[in-house]
Amino acid sequence: MISRRNLLPVLTAGTSLYAMNDAKRKMTIHLVPGSIGVQLNQREAIEVAKRYGFEAVAPDGDYLATLQPGEIDALTAEVRSKGLIWGNAGLSVDFRKDPQTFEAGLAKLPAVAKALQRAGVTRMGTWIGPSHASLTYLANFQQHTDRLRKITSVLGGHGIRLGLEYVGPKTLWTSNRYPFIHTMAECKELIAAVGREHCGLLLDSWHWYTAGETVADIEALKKEDIICGDLNDAPAGVPVAEQIDSKRELPMATGVIPVGDFLNALQKIGFDGPIRCEPFNAALRAMPKELALDAVSKSMHKAFALIR
Repeated sequence: MISRRNLLPVLTAGTSLYAMNDAKRKMTIHLVPGSIGVQLNQREAIEVAKRYGFEAVAPDGDYLATLQPGEIDALTAEVRSKGLIWGNAGLSVDFRKDPQTFEAGLAKLPAVAKALQRAGVTRMGTWIGPSHASLTYLANFQQHTDRLRKITSVLGGHGIRLGLEYVGPKTLWTSNRYPFIHTMAECKELIAAVGREHCGLLLDSWHWYTAGETVADIEALKKEDIICGDLNDAPAGVPVAEQIDSKRELPMATGVIPVGDFLNALQKIGFDGPIRCEPFNAALRAMPKELALDAVSKSMHKAFALIR
């Protein structure tokens, strides 16, 4: 588990861990502050992404939609001036709840998509709930297909591709009466049913591991099949079927998940998108934000150094 003591080797490894390794990779180390328990506004996120050695920073679509076109241009120029690029945005439409919630979110999506397109953002990600209390698999699949078609129709019109993240832990997909999508194969079936070229995978090492998948599963993909990615490790001494989604570790913290194999499989197929850290770790979230940002950046650089 993460603690100040076992983070010490990472934190004292030196600023060289911020440097990009020599591998000719195109995937980037992506800062999404909320995913590591750090609350920052858009401008603060851009500043700390540069300071702590990240290579991409998450665009806040809702914020960008409040700006004038010239202001979006200026902010994007600031990102580039710091040697950064925009990573993937998060989908703000809640398609998992009642029709009214979905339609309200969908109505706001065109303005967000337009602003993201102005900034040059081409990727967005979201997650698929792995179970449901009342909808059977088929009914849930149909609802997801219908709603995601509407979402990707809007996004595709603005040149944005949506990544779908399946959620792998058995402790989650068995938590409701009806299990739903929780593997790569099932998620690919949903993507095919949506039938939009602007839809693909959000591939997380945590879910890849908890779903019992292999390097061969990744190598069977094309780079275009993956929109964006996440990198995490898992607690040691916990059987895979008992892993809890909200109790993860920083990349390279335990070695339970072979993050080097995961990244090298992505490298082999030529993946060129952003990869964030999303450890859902209580100890990390309790740290001062400066310490948390430093730890995450260095753990990500340490993992990326394994890319051949």
